[in-house]
Amino acid sequence: MSDHALCRALESCFKRALAMDAECLECMSCMQPVLSAAEEESCREGDDEIVDNETGGLQQDQLPETLQLWGDEKDIICDFEPPLKPKAWAPIIYDCFDKEQYWYAGYQITIQESIEEYAGVVWHAAKALCHYLEENREELNLKNKKVLEIGSGTGLVSIVACMLGAEVTATDLPNSLGNLRYNLSRNTKGRGLHNPEVRELMWGQDLEANFPKSSCLYDYILAADVVYHHKYLDELLETMKHLCQPGTELIWANKFRFNTDYDFLSRFNTLFETELLAEVPDLEVKIFKAKHKAG
Repeated sequence: MSDHALCRALESCFKRALAMDAECLECMSCMQPVLSAAEEESCREGDDEIVDNETGGLQQDQLPETLQLWGDEKDIICDFEPPLKPKAWAPIIYDCFDKEQYWYAGYQITIQESIEEYAGVVWHAAKALCHYLEENREELNLKNKKVLEIGSGTGLVSIVACMLGAEVTATDLPNSLGNLRYNLSRNTKGRGLHNPEVRELMWGQDLEANFPKSSCLYDYILAADVVYHHKYLDELLETMKHLCQPGTELIWANKFRFNTDYDFLSRFNTLFETELLAEVPDLEVKIFKAKHKAG
C-alpha cells in the first residue's frame, strides 16, 4: 500500500470520527475510508508487503511512525500494535492518535486522543467545563480540595482541576486508563499542588467496596458529557448518588442531543438539589451544579 493511499485512509478515518455524533459512534460503520479505484487496487497489491498473515497485524518496520497529512497539516501518531481481532469497519492500521493543544490555567495542555472510542476524544462539554472552572476559580477555589471526575476520558477536565490546585482522582473504564494516565502524567508534572490519581470506576458496580462512603469524601464531583446514547444511564445516576454525599458539590456539563438526555436530566433534578450554572447555546451544552438531597 503506497504512503499516499495510507495517508488518505487515515485522514478520512480521523475526520469522519470527529464529525460524528455519539449515536453514530455506536456502530462506527461510517468510518470505513472511501478510496478511489486506483487506490483500492494499490491497497490490494500492497497487502502482502505490510500484513503479517499469521496475526493479521502490521509489520512495524515497514511503516513510518508519523504520517504528515495535507490540508490541515496535522500529524497523526499511530501505535501499530495489531488488535487481537480486526474490526470489520476499520482500516488495518490501529490504534491511531491525534494530539490536540489547549490552553487553560496558564498552561499549554497537550491531549492525546484515540479515534477508536468515545472516551478517547475531547468533547465540547469537557472544554466548556474547563472554561467554567478557570473563569470561576476564585468562587470554586479548588485549591487543596478533593475532586473526583466521573468518566474522565482523555483527562482534560482532571488536568485543569489539578492545575487549579485540586487533589484529583480521575476515573474511567479499564480500557481507557492507559491513555488517561499518559495525558495526566505529561501535563500535570510540576504544575499542581498534588499528583493526580487514576482509578477504575465501572458505573453502578461495587461502589461501596471500591469507594466506601466512610472514607471517600469529596468536595467536588466533576462530570463532562457522560450522558449520551448508551445503556448505562441508570448505573451512572446510581454512581452520582453514591459519590455525592452531604457537603459534596457535583458539577456536570453535557451536550443535550437526544430525548434520553432530557429524561436523565429530569431524574437528575428529582434526586438532587440542582442549579443551572451556565449554558453555551452554540454548543448545546449546559452546566449544572447538584447537591445531596436529604430524605
